[in-house]
Amino acid sequence: MIAGLSALGMTAVLGGCGLTGGSDEVTLRLVAADYGDSKANSSQKYWDELAEAFEAEHPDIHVDVTVHSWNDVDREVRELVEAGKAPDLAQIGAYSDYADQDLLYRADDVLSIPVQADFVSQLATAGQVDGVQYGLPFAASTRVLFYNKSLFSKAGITPPKSWDDLAQAAEALDAEGVKYPYALPLGPEEAQAETMQWMLSGGGGYTDDVGTYSVDSPQNVTTFTWLRDELVGKGLTGPVAPGKLDRADAFAAFAAGDVGMLNGHPSLMKAASAKGVEYGMVTTPGVDGESTNTLGVTDWMTAFKKNGHQEEIGDFLDFVYSDENVLDFSRRYDLLPVTTSASTVMSTAEQDKHLKPFLDELLLSELYPVGKSSWASVSADVKKRIGQTVVPGGSPEEVLGQIQSAAMRAGSAE
Repeated sequence: MIAGLSALGMTAVLGGCGLTGGSDEVTLRLVAADYGDSKANSSQKYWDELAEAFEAEHPDIHVDVTVHSWNDVDREVRELVEAGKAPDLAQIGAYSDYADQDLLYRADDVLSIPVQADFVSQLATAGQVDGVQYGLPFAASTRVLFYNKSLFSKAGITPPKSWDDLAQAAEALDAEGVKYPYALPLGPEEAQAETMQWMLSGGGGYTDDVGTYSVDSPQNVTTFTWLRDELVGKGLTGPVAPGKLDRADAFAAFAAGDVGMLNGHPSLMKAASAKGVEYGMVTTPGVDGESTNTLGVTDWMTAFKKNGHQEEIGDFLDFVYSDENVLDFSRRYDLLPVTTSASTVMSTAEQDKHLKPFLDELLLSELYPVGKSSWASVSADVKKRIGQTVVPGGSPEEVLGQIQSAAMRAGSAE
């Protein structure tokens, strides 16, 4: 997931008929995630303001929003669905399980044609199951390589473009006593992201061109063998074993000035700036030069059929995806717009220039195979095992093969 999601407190009325006040008034229940890092910038404030503006234009529709942290929101929604109390809308991290159970409206059931056509193509495609879009992209981010300008200057090096450049830069940083020349977070918090970023830079990925799992492809084996031998084995990834280093800890170390380089998303800019770290950003290095593919991530809006409010859901979603509201949310939380029209505005706006490196990567990005209902279990397996590929004496081929076997078993049940 992009960041912490949240949703306003749940109420008993979630299990009701969805009507409050007069008999002609419909209440839509939305469970959402919190992208804020404090009470002051909680997503609850955004949704309350948006709901109030929508209700002013649609007095017969009330929108009740509940915001939960990213640690809780997917579980909260799952429990509501299992209890037969599905909300009308849920803004969460995954959608395919609900689509497989025929619980969701299709995108074209609830969105006007202009709104559905405006989604960035990669994001819209990632929201499809068997060619039908059920997941509505809500917020997006990409990854670039962050580097500490002061540490690079001290070591007399320039930002890397290739793997060899990165390894040489890491050696120079290590010689200067940098604690984490390259931070490699393969710990359980978000290992699936760092893993895919490296897979893509090596010409591989989680799936092949036809969407079949290919975790143990020759390209992926080569990638993790290189990481084991050229970075981890040479002591260039810091004092914490990659399999035990979480992304949040790696980001905190970068903000503390202890990291030379790492892959990061937009939230790292604010954290680094707050601690006075001068940083630069470049395209992820690849085998022979800048990587032609990068990791893209999006969270999802889903529309449940349970309460039958198709028309009202559609009115609200068209409002949610207006340029004004998409840009407002993206700017509040340093995220990328999921619509082409809002992306066009952001790409030329002076106030958004700090997001330009990430926006430029969006059209080159590849997303997790979230359209597969098996992806959740595969992702969990990656988080559990991938750190073993780079331990001294570890076998990338064997570990990736184990993940591949489990992925194929999970995929066969789809």
